[in-house]
Amino acid sequence: TAETASGGNPMAATYIDTFRCLEQLGRLAKKGVQVVMHNTLARSEYALLDHDTHTPRPNYWAALLWNKLMGTQVYDAGTSTNGVDIFTHNLKGKSDGRAVLVVNTNDTATSIEIPSNGKLYLLTADELLSKKVKLNGKELSLTDDDTIPTIKGTSLKKGKIQLPAQSIAFLTFAKI
Repeated sequence: TAETASGGNPMAATYIDTFRCLEQLGRLAKKGVQVVMHNTLARSEYALLDHDTHTPRPNYWAALLWNKLMGTQVYDAGTSTNGVDIFTHNLKGKSDGRAVLVVNTNDTATSIEIPSNGKLYLLTADELLSKKVKLNGKELSLTDDDTIPTIKGTSLKKGKIQLPAQSIAFLTFAKI
């Protein structure tokens, strides 16, 4: 997949495209698609890495989280509300755990009920057209030796949580 039609999409390198990217992965998984390939790693405006610097773009970080957390078993997440889509899979490598992706495209925060203690991996950006993305409030970037940083979630307690406007949340639960 990618956005090569008509020469590409200049917004593909920005945070706003992570919504499309993750929605696409979630919707394709619901249809039974087991493998999705992105057609360009580092050679265009829609590549996962910047052509000149090889710096990961927001879609790279989104795909990394998807790959780290979302297993291959897809579950019905129920109905969603306007501007909020939810995708539920087994937690990667754990048949009794769950990984939930919540995509909030609304201009306002949304609250969701958390069924048990878990972990939150919250993607946000200072603006929709930013080429930088934050995980739990900290900008994601390669380490000083150009390796991927340790990706950690923050602890969640059972109950209601607020997801900011225009945010993407991965929630993980060790056992359901």
